[in-house]
Amino acid sequence: MSNLTKGGRELVSKIIVGKDLKDSIKKAVNLIGGFAKVIEKGDTVIVKPNFNTNDTFPGSSDPSFVKCVIELLYDAGAKKVILAESSCFHTNSRKMMSSIIPIAQKAGAEVVIVDEINDWHAVEVNGKNMKKLNVARIYSEKPKKTKFVWLPCMKTHKQARFTLSLKLPMGMLKGTDRMKMHVLGLQTRIADLNLAVVAPDLIIMDGRKCFITGGPCKGDVREPSLIMASGDRIAIDVEAVKVIQEFEGNSLGLRSPWDFTQIRNAVANKIGKVKKEEDYKVVYSDTISK
Repeated sequence: MSNLTKGGRELVSKIIVGKDLKDSIKKAVNLIGGFAKVIEKGDTVIVKPNFNTNDTFPGSSDPSFVKCVIELLYDAGAKKVILAESSCFHTNSRKMMSSIIPIAQKAGAEVVIVDEINDWHAVEVNGKNMKKLNVARIYSEKPKKTKFVWLPCMKTHKQARFTLSLKLPMGMLKGTDRMKMHVLGLQTRIADLNLAVVAPDLIIMDGRKCFITGGPCKGDVREPSLIMASGDRIAIDVEAVKVIQEFEGNSLGLRSPWDFTQIRNAVANKIGKVKKEEDYKVVYSDTISK
């Protein structure tokens, strides 16, 4: 169970974005307890964005969103923020991340391109479909005073059906393993990947725009104008699937989010404490009436 709970239930916030992006992100996190519930003074914070390619948001993370999060982490008392990522296995990660590197550095973050560092840790996962995965060591180990913040986009995916927080660790994985996962069956293996990495302390999802078809690079765009936050991968992904399904013509149809392979296997792998709808609570800002 994460620190972001109430009455034994994981929390997921949903807010309509206001004119001030940084303030909106802070508000989304405050609704589930605030950065103080996660970040302690002097912490090192590892931030995982989505720069699988250099496509514009929501194909990749919006650099302005990432910048705001970095600033908020320092405001919360972080001693050091590290942005660590790698891109698709057939691309040059530094080139794919060219939009974020100078912005993250100017905001005070260290940028680590994990496939350039080439420090892989063979992790035994004993999952349903994968037994061992080579993960960037920065994401497979948790030193003292280190926290992990994940920043997924909200979008559909041609192979995985959707790519939200559960699929975000793909950028932590060695290229040859990433290729193997795609060839052998991506949907069924995403939950096993989550067994190989350190669980996030906080997830902040940028749902200002989303893909409702296509993905992960390009797709049919809609604008939910939402920011969501949680400490639980399954809960936030279930709610994000529901958001996508609200748009006519979406590729996910009307099936229950719990019936999708990613979610079903994540529950089986005990990725967090959420197993069913009743295990989490959605909290809304006063600008959303639901």
